[in-house]
Amino acid sequence: MSSSQNNNTNSLINESSPYLLQHAYNPVNWFPYGEEAFELAKKENKPVLISVGYSACHWCHVMAHESFEDQDVAAVMNKHFINVKVDREERSDVDMLYMQAVQLMTGQGGWPLNCFVLPDGRPFYGGTYFQKNQWINILNSLADVYEKDPAKVYEYAEELTKGIKQAEIINTSSDKQEILNREILKESVSKWKERMDNVNGGPNRAPKFPLPSNYLFLLRYASLEGDKELMAHVDLTLRKMAFGGIYDQLHGGFARYSTDMLWKVPHFEKMLYDNAQLVSLYTEAYAHTKNKLYKDVVKETLDFIEQEWYDAQGFFYSAYDADSEGEEGKYYVWTEDELKEILGPDYELFSKYYLINRTGYWEHDNYILMRSEEGLALMTEHQLNQEQLDEKIKVCKVKLKKEASKRVKPGLDDKSLCSWNAMMSSAYARAYLVFGEVKYKEIALSSLAFIEKQMQRDGKLLRTFKNGTAKIDAFLEDYAFYIEALIQGYLVSQDESYLKKAKELCDFTLQAFHNPESEFLYYTSENNKELIARISETSDNVIPASNSQMAINLFQLGTYFEKREWLKRAEKMLLNVLEPIKNYGSGYSNWACLALHLTYPFREVAIVGNNVNELFHGLYKQGLTNAIFAVSANASDLPLVKDRHQKDQTLIYVCENKSCQLPVESVEEALKYLA
Repeated sequence: MSSSQNNNTNSLINESSPYLLQHAYNPVNWFPYGEEAFELAKKENKPVLISVGYSACHWCHVMAHESFEDQDVAAVMNKHFINVKVDREERSDVDMLYMQAVQLMTGQGGWPLNCFVLPDGRPFYGGTYFQKNQWINILNSLADVYEKDPAKVYEYAEELTKGIKQAEIINTSSDKQEILNREILKESVSKWKERMDNVNGGPNRAPKFPLPSNYLFLLRYASLEGDKELMAHVDLTLRKMAFGGIYDQLHGGFARYSTDMLWKVPHFEKMLYDNAQLVSLYTEAYAHTKNKLYKDVVKETLDFIEQEWYDAQGFFYSAYDADSEGEEGKYYVWTEDELKEILGPDYELFSKYYLINRTGYWEHDNYILMRSEEGLALMTEHQLNQEQLDEKIKVCKVKLKKEASKRVKPGLDDKSLCSWNAMMSSAYARAYLVFGEVKYKEIALSSLAFIEKQMQRDGKLLRTFKNGTAKIDAFLEDYAFYIEALIQGYLVSQDESYLKKAKELCDFTLQAFHNPESEFLYYTSENNKELIARISETSDNVIPASNSQMAINLFQLGTYFEKREWLKRAEKMLLNVLEPIKNYGSGYSNWACLALHLTYPFREVAIVGNNVNELFHGLYKQGLTNAIFAVSANASDLPLVKDRHQKDQTLIYVCENKSCQLPVESVEEALKYLA
């Protein structure tokens, strides 16, 4: 988003982040986050504006166009402030810290995030999107008070910084621990049900975010409890999302969220982390239900990822913008006239199948493709069977894709983030284990190989990769999801080196992110000295909390390697969030998945012998909710399979709480133990 009024560049021109490069031609004298900006602020005694956004953020673009590309606004910013632009996806540590500051000040947050700080980094004022005139008034007012009454500003900054540190102590305190039992989860789900939309799925409010970890927990809980009402809600939600405008009916893949109750009008940006988690969710839902719709969603989404965001070197791009040619959603929507011209005689059927009517109408004569749930009626009306209907729709989609290929695509954020790549690797691995598509396994392992070769230095992970270069010390999120992906890599390959690597990284993470005052881990490592406070991420959001994922990793690796201290650590971490799980389950759903492992029968399933692959796939695709698999074709020292190989036999061992059933040789026999 360069300014046509300004041919000069600022310091961002040397950055690799697509978001920062969007601002490189602004008349604002932007700096990247770092020592240079803060040293200059100290030298000139100016406050610092930390402005945070990301490349696919619609309102970030709006504020950029209204204010940051405006010469008059830039003049005020450059005169009174040192201006720092931050890509929240690259520097999630900076975003997390100043988001907390703004939330403490205003009670709310979001992006764009604009936080004013002292030259030493302590915050004193902030907010999100500001309209141009409002922004100018704020800039002048803050500059005036900083010049005339700096003591007041410093006093407020000191108090706010204390508030951030105090909030960290409260959030990570281990004083209030409830007893872990199923009643906690039962109460959580009971309160959750009051906030469910049982007509359209999801929560009973808008906007609606997919929040995959929410539905993964609810799916597993419903399965373990035999809660048919809850299972029906999960199915309703997954179906409505798959049929809605939030799902790209033409190309596959999900947008970030829906602005309405119907999953109809998406915020059109597409994010890698959403789609990675949704692939994992729909894959597991298929394993439970064998619903073909879920399989189709997984296939179409992974096809989209491979075609649009996967590089043969083994990495994934991060996002597609909400806008193309300056208009939100322009790439995805269609007018009636366009569809009639492209589809000809097939328009009538297509228009009913994809609701080109009052339901699918958006604005400015444009329609969002939403799939009808009246497939049977359409087959009857047009005298088609299911196969014929599918074929006709497929032909129509091919025509529209060809036409769409002539359109200007949304802006691509082509940086790669370690944690998001790891999540996508895990998604491909799970899809391979359920659907058996060898290509999925190959992509999953190629992604792990890329992270190992290109995003590690001296045994430590790096956060971001672009143009052949990896940089920025990784955060807890990166370690947590890479460790998870390594465990998935072991399952798809049966190569124990992945597990050993996960164990080594887990050891390192526990040391480098250690918080002496808490069972939780800090988000930043001990090497990160530049922020005013180290904080911990504990609540699950659109991406599960790094601490919840680390607790699950500790539980799994503790089980694989019989490390009791890791099992105990995972449980202690969980005990600290039982109160919020009970009262606000949707904000702690990944933690709740761990709680299921600790409160319901949990099985260790070891499969050993020459024919492990067939038996393992046969069991995995049953959707076993509370089990961990160890698989080995050869003799191994891994505790779960050690001394269990028998010559010329492939055996399945099912164990629970250190007690094992007699080994069996078929999936059917093993399922009797696992019922």
